[in-house]
Parts: sequence; C-alpha cells; structure tokens
Amino acid sequence: MHLLRIIRIFSVAHRHGIDEMLVEYKPASRLAALCRFLRLWRLNDDPKAVRIRRFLEDLGPISVKFGQVLSTRRDLLPVDIADELAKLQEHVPPFPAAQVHAQIEAAYGKPASEVFAEFNETPVASASVAQVHFARLRPENGGVEVAVKILRPDMEGVVAHDLALLDTLAGLVEMLWSDGKRLKPREMIAEFAKYLRDEFDLMREAANASQLRRNFKDSELLLIPEVYWDFCTTSVMVMDRMYGLPISHNSELEAAGVSLTELSRAGVEIFFAQVFRDGFFHADMHPGNIFVAVDGEDKGKYIALDFGIVGTLTETDKSYLARNFAAFFRRDYRSVVMAHVEAGWIPTGTRVDEFEAAIRAVCEPVFDRPLNKISFGKVLLRLFQTSRRFNVEIQPQLLMLQKTLLNVEGLGRQLDPNLDLWKIAKPFLERWMSEQIGWRAVLRSVQDESPTWARALPQLPRLLHRALQQEGATQLAPLLSKLVAAQRRQNLLLTLIVVLLLAWLTVQYVV
Repeated sequence: MHLLRIIRIFSVAHRHGIDEMLVEYKPASRLAALCRFLRLWRLNDDPKAVRIRRFLEDLGPISVKFGQVLSTRRDLLPVDIADELAKLQEHVPPFPAAQVHAQIEAAYGKPASEVFAEFNETPVASASVAQVHFARLRPENGGVEVAVKILRPDMEGVVAHDLALLDTLAGLVEMLWSDGKRLKPREMIAEFAKYLRDEFDLMREAANASQLRRNFKDSELLLIPEVYWDFCTTSVMVMDRMYGLPISHNSELEAAGVSLTELSRAGVEIFFAQVFRDGFFHADMHPGNIFVAVDGEDKGKYIALDFGIVGTLTETDKSYLARNFAAFFRRDYRSVVMAHVEAGWIPTGTRVDEFEAAIRAVCEPVFDRPLNKISFGKVLLRLFQTSRRFNVEIQPQLLMLQKTLLNVEGLGRQLDPNLDLWKIAKPFLERWMSEQIGWRAVLRSVQDESPTWARALPQLPRLLHRALQQEGATQLAPLLSKLVAAQRRQNLLLTLIVVLLLAWLTVQYVV
C-alpha cells in the first residue's frame, strides 16, 4: 500500500513540476540529485506556490487538510507559499446517503427516521473530515430545525495510513534536503496529527461550541448555535440550524440593510474579546465559517460555525500579546524584548541588545504608514520570524492566533478598507493591563482568594494546636520557653519599678 501511494505521489509531483522546484532551489542537494536520477522534472509555467497548492489538492482530502494547517506556519514558510496554501478549501465529494444512514444508525442504535422528523439526504457542506445535513427533530424532542454534522466513515484507517506516509516523506526531506531540518517537517506532521485527532471527536467540537456560546451569552455581536447534547456522539453532532448570508457576500449584505462598516468593527471586537477577555478563541475564522444574520432582532450579528479548531491562551500568553502590541505602538522595543524574557522563551546567552536591534529594524518601517493601514497580523508574524532567528520557540497557540488575526483583518478590511484595528483594540489592551496592575487586579485577587480564606481562617486555631502536638513542635518548645522566661523577667522588673516608685512617693509625702 505504501509503495503504491508513493508511486502516486511521484506521479502527481511530476504533473505539477514539484521535483523541478527542488532541483532549481538547491541544484547541488541530494534531493535534487535523486530527482535528476529519476528524470521527473519538467517545465511548468504556473507560480511555484500555485503548483504546491494544486499538488496537495490532487493528493486528496488529508493532504488538503495538511496544507491548511501548514499555512498557519508563516514563521517557517515563504509568504507566497503560505498565502497560497491559505486558499485551500475542502470542497470534496460527499459520501453516499447509504453511508450517512449507516453512520446515524451506528451512533444512535436506530434509523434516522426514528431520530428525526425530517432529514435531508443532500448535504449542505462537505469537507474532508465530515459533512453537514439539515434536519428537524421529532415533536417530542422539540421539533426544532437542526444541522447534523456526520463524521466520514472509516476515516481513522485512511488518516493513519496517510499520516504514516507523510511522516516517512518528512523524514526523507530532512535527510535529503539541506534546509529540511530547519523547517522541522516531522514536527509539523506531529502537530497536524494532533489537529486531526481533535477533529475526529465531534463531542470535543460540541464542547467547544458550548463554551463559546456561554462566553457570548446575550451578546449583541455574535451568535453561536445551541448544541443538543442528547443527540451528540463522537461521530454525530446536532446543533441549531442557523440562517444568514456568508460574510463574503458584501452586496447582498448591503441590500439586506447591514452596515459593512459596523460589521467590520464588530468582527474585530469579537476577536479581541475572545483573546483578552476569555483566552478562548475560534481559530478557524475563514469566510466559509462566518455568516451574518439579516432578519429579525439578530440582524447584523455574526454567526460562527465549525468549532473543530479553537485556541486557548494562558495569562502569560495574554500578557505577552498585550505588552507587545502596546509597546509596539509606543515604539518601546526594549519592552517587546522583556516580554519575551519574562515569558521564559529567550535562550540563555541571548544578547538582549541585539534582539532589540533586530526588532527595531523590523518594526520601524511600519510606522511610515497610517495606523489604519498597519496589519496587526503581519507585525506579529514579523516579530515571530525575527524571534526564530534568535532561537526563540514561539508557542503553537500564538501561531494559531496570528493566523486567526490575519483572517480577521482580511475579513474586516474587505468590509471596510479604512478599518483602524488599533483604535478598536486599544480599549481591550488597556483594560487587560488595568486588570493586571490596577485596582481591578486587587479586587479580582481578593475575589479569587476569598473562598480559600473563608475555609482556612476558622481552622487556624485547630491547625496550630495540631502543629504544636506534632514532632516538629519539639523544635518550637525551647523558643517558647525562652519567650515565657523573658516575659516573666520583664514583669518582675516592672513590679520592682512600681514598688520603688511607691516607696519614693511615700517618703516625699511623709517629709
């Protein structure tokens, strides 16, 4: 099986001239020598990045998914290749209705007709991992319209096979290509495998959706579908059917009376609320996953879909981001460096002054542009690329956030070319900083610790008594004895002074 798959990969590589690129890029490399020996290279007029994207598309859905994940590693890839891989869409043929019904029956132990009052066998979306059908629950379960996401059957075996093959090819790249080890292809495959494992568990995706919905309960900006837990399994997920227009349909949104300027601002607010308020963000915000409500009281609100990939941020991550953004706009590059130092990401022996100079060289040219033309995502990308030159290992969640920020910026400026992200982001950054060092920080600390104090204070006398009775108390006994003796001497001295004072007063009175 591996041999047949490898032969197919070489065939597809030949069709798109991938091997020609290797020869051209490093004509003296061992990988180029292998390509020459096999005589597979040929001329191709398409740009290299386009050929790489089409190569992955032709290899199948798992390779397409790999290309999408790879596009997030902009700290490693050339810009043109990263941009082209970001265009990969998962328009794959749907699996047959018979397999759909088999998956539902395997999940529920009964046919779809006993679970749903209506079930549309034609999928509304089909991707490499799953596809979505519209349905309606039975009257006894509320009779509501729902979207049913169904995992592709037998994908685990296919994916395990393809991942093993990708790992083998990554090993060959590391061995034969001089830049292979620097690009860390095997680490990329391992990271990709993690994403896939997460997406194969629809209960995990349902939990992600539920968390986002709770974070934005009663929000005036964002709608998240409700999850119906009684009908969710690892292979089937059931949630509210959402109505709206794709966010990329500008003319239709305007015709529906939606303000694109307000929509662009709301999108940025939603993103920064997820990052600095919640530390939990939707990490797959491409146009296919974002809709806009155009009817009723929800008109103009965002609708988020597909929750297979989310990112989480620690307080350290949020501190790093807030300090970097704030320092960047103050041109305080020493603070940018110190954010790396305090996060513990700078290797021992790194010259801080050289790191600061490199960051200054990257960031200063940006200020020749108006603030509303500055790309937060690109600034963060350049910062990561500079950091990598100093062997700083940027955390995966921050790379995911940087990719999401680029998506948000792209969407926002498609809606409003004059969008000023700094103006919108500044209140979130200032509030976060206030919560860390201002009165809000003190209040939050008291609130967080008060349950512990309430439990501990009544127990202090008992705990002290127990401590004195334990073996360690013998070390405390001599100190207590000395303290008691000193107190007795002090009392005796005070008594003597009082007696002498009274005697003196008596003598003076008699005389």
